[in-house]
Amino acid sequence: MIIPTPDQQQQLARMAKALGHPTRVAILLFLAQRSECFFGDIHQVLSISKATVSQHLSELKDAGLIQGSIEPPKVRYCINRANWAVAQRLFAQFFSAASSECGCC
Repeated sequence: MIIPTPDQQQQLARMAKALGHPTRVAILLFLAQRSECFFGDIHQVLSISKATVSQHLSELKDAGLIQGSIEPPKVRYCINRANWAVAQRLFAQFFSAASSECGCC
């Protein structure tokens, strides 16, 4: 069992917070099915306001789960594959550590 370091625990918490809203989960699922897409595509598919989409994209980007590039006048987004792999590893470590039998419950 590998216990995440304090820095990894902070990173895990940031990612978990980003995953803590159904709209952000929907955005990630949408992006995971594509190699990339434009902001307008996300806005149209999810049928929520542009400001709300922008706020959720910002949270996901701050957590490192997605990345964006500006291609005037549009912004292109995609899953940050390197950080996605980090998230998978950190969550696996977390659940592995948390599932060790303590015999208390």
